[in-house]
Amino acid sequence: MRLSKYLAGCSAAAALALSLGSVSALADTFALVTINQQALFFNQINEGAEAAAKAAGAKLVIFNANNVPSAQNDAIENYITQKVDGIILIAIDVNGVKPAITSAKKAGIPVIAIDAQIPDGDNVSFVGVDNLKAGEDIGKFYADYVKSKLDGTAKIGVVGALNSYIQNQRLDGFKKAVTASGLKVTFLDTVDGQNVQDVALSAAENLMTANSDMTTLYATGEPALLGTVSAVTSQGRTEGVKVFGWDLTKQAIEGIDQGWVTGVIQQDPAGEGKAAVEALAKLKKGEKVEPIINVPVTIVTKENVDKFRGMFK
Repeated sequence: MRLSKYLAGCSAAAALALSLGSVSALADTFALVTINQQALFFNQINEGAEAAAKAAGAKLVIFNANNVPSAQNDAIENYITQKVDGIILIAIDVNGVKPAITSAKKAGIPVIAIDAQIPDGDNVSFVGVDNLKAGEDIGKFYADYVKSKLDGTAKIGVVGALNSYIQNQRLDGFKKAVTASGLKVTFLDTVDGQNVQDVALSAAENLMTANSDMTTLYATGEPALLGTVSAVTSQGRTEGVKVFGWDLTKQAIEGIDQGWVTGVIQQDPAGEGKAAVEALAKLKKGEKVEPIINVPVTIVTKENVDKFRGMFK
């Protein structure tokens, strides 16, 4: 009796192994390691990647690091053990995650970086925008606004995410362009929104309370912009403070319509997710991909905002 049960168990295990082997042979598995699933931007990357994976007949699994850099390293190591066919990474700490990327390369698993470039990393490709250059672009736009609308003088506060390499790049590019303009712009302080909307809201409120003479604000990412918009509204400063930033939301569009949110860099996150999955699919077929796959950005203003309203209905 025991022997028959043992043999039956072995048969079931063998059948399961064969079944899993068939699935594995039929479908590639790609893993997406993201920063958080609070920001619409990251969820739109997920949506683009999921649609592309479905079109390619591949399986996509998503890991949410909840803003913890070390969790991304652990996730990549786990996916290496699971022998996925490719990894897409939106890095928090672009230097700290490099050893995990190298481990993936040694295991024959290609890594595609989205949004945040990995300096001298072993990832096969980067998909996204040049955050430093785009920061300069919005900085030039800001400088033109200060010159034409604010008589060449402004005091600015910044709501950033100090643990985010890419958001620091966006701030560096912005400051570079504003400084190069030669205008009388005073940078008051940079507060840390930590890529979390509620934290950014409190930080922006404290920044505004400490600087009653502030005339402009720059937010380096979606949670920062959401917090900034909420802070300006809650403190009744929409008449005196103009907002510039990154990543559209419904609230930002309302501010644009009212005239106090002035310019917002809009990326194409769904396009980035799609491009990353398509690159992995090409690599799986033995094809080559470009080391940098650029996805263009747009500065959204009152003049062109209508093109983007449909995204938030």
